[in-house]
Amino acid sequence: MPIHPILIFVNTKEKHVEQESISFDELVKLAFETPPTGPNVGFTITYRRGPKENPEGSMVEGGSVKIKSAMVFNVTPTDKS
Repeated sequence: MPIHPILIFVNTKEKHVEQESISFDELVKLAFETPPTGPNVGFTITYRRGPKENPEGSMVEGGSVKIKSAMVFNVTPTDKS
């Protein structure tokens, strides 16, 4: 059974996704049309207003979280050095 689009906010921009969870890599792609690249570039992802299983927190590369409508994600490029 298909799921209805869920509204989330990524770096203050409205995004609609059709899944019950979202991965670290998917959030980076939603946050940046052309993500910064380089040997020392990483990303920090924090979230809030999530479901009771994960109401707020941060994500690590390779991870994913369950989402709910109006959940807020902040995706920030960082320097690994």
